[in-house]
Amino acid sequence: MPVVGMVGGGQLARMTAAAAVALGVTFRVLSESENESAAIVTHDVSIGSHLSLPDIAAFAKKCDVITFDHEHVPGPILAALAESGVLVRPGSGALQYTQDKLAMRQRLGEFGIPCPKFVPVASLADVEAFTGGRWGNGERVVLKAISGGYDGKGVWVCESAAEVEDVLSHGIRLMAEEFVPFTRELAALVARSPCGQGAAYPVVQTVQVDGICREVIAPAPGLDKDLAVEAEAMALRIAAELGVTGLLAVELFETSRGLLVNELAMRPHNSGHWSIEGADTSQFEQHLRAVLDLPLGSCAQPEGTFTVMVNLLGGDDPDVFDRYIHVMAADPAVKVHFYGKGVRPGRKIGHVTIVGGPHDDLEAVRDRARRAASYLRWGTEDGD
Repeated sequence: MPVVGMVGGGQLARMTAAAAVALGVTFRVLSESENESAAIVTHDVSIGSHLSLPDIAAFAKKCDVITFDHEHVPGPILAALAESGVLVRPGSGALQYTQDKLAMRQRLGEFGIPCPKFVPVASLADVEAFTGGRWGNGERVVLKAISGGYDGKGVWVCESAAEVEDVLSHGIRLMAEEFVPFTRELAALVARSPCGQGAAYPVVQTVQVDGICREVIAPAPGLDKDLAVEAEAMALRIAAELGVTGLLAVELFETSRGLLVNELAMRPHNSGHWSIEGADTSQFEQHLRAVLDLPLGSCAQPEGTFTVMVNLLGGDDPDVFDRYIHVMAADPAVKVHFYGKGVRPGRKIGHVTIVGGPHDDLEAVRDRARRAASYLRWGTEDGD
């Protein structure tokens, strides 16, 4: 059986490891430490840095293909691995567009994918030229770090010149984007294999709080069928144009003028965690199938079902396991996934999922999932 190596020891690698067991695939992890989420549950773990070519090269020697649970491996390292004969999926040519937001925006524009208006900026004058110098009365501009950033980090919504200058003082490469008054946020998750086969999951609605995804509803409720097809087709086209192998998550704004692409991720994604219980093929199994060039699995949900996933954040009490009894007894249909991480306030430490049927009310299921996550976090069902 083939050996798949995943660079990064976080929760995405942890959940991919479970999928590999079912497929019979040997799974290896390159982890920063033996205490990372995937390292504590995976049999074959190497300790090393994703910033070290020698560490990754040594790890890759025992793998048939390597893939990633994050996008932070430097491009030159990825290129050097490929030049030495390592099978890297996705490759550096694709991953550069998740590592450099400016390059991503420019490339998507070249083949007509709609995005928010943007421009690279290095000074207050650049930002004011982009905005027309308008401040106050609700005028806003979004500043983004061109590289790095996740879960709301590296994104600033500015309403004044003083706020812009504060961000500029960080001394990092920035781009400015128009502030988009969107209706809601969506995500289109697709898979693409080296032979060119593609598969698309139902488009989901994501609910963000303070830049962190807190809830996912699959499929997105009330989404026009034509718009759903458009989102899936757009994501499949992006995957093909950028040469993606594996999963591609396309985060979208639904607006009065149509769909706009916000972000890309080329790996299993938080917006796809619902698929473990809610789809015929989980995103983690699908990613393994894609990087191994196996036929892709069905992305469909069982007929008449929908799924709600709520992320679990850490609270003040680290003894989360002690609260399992109440959650499981109160709602046996709740599925709880923990990531093996230490509990810190606001840290993403797991998620809960409920699959609803044809006779279930969506809002009632959302309430059940929120109450379960709240109790695990705070010890009360009515917390945030």
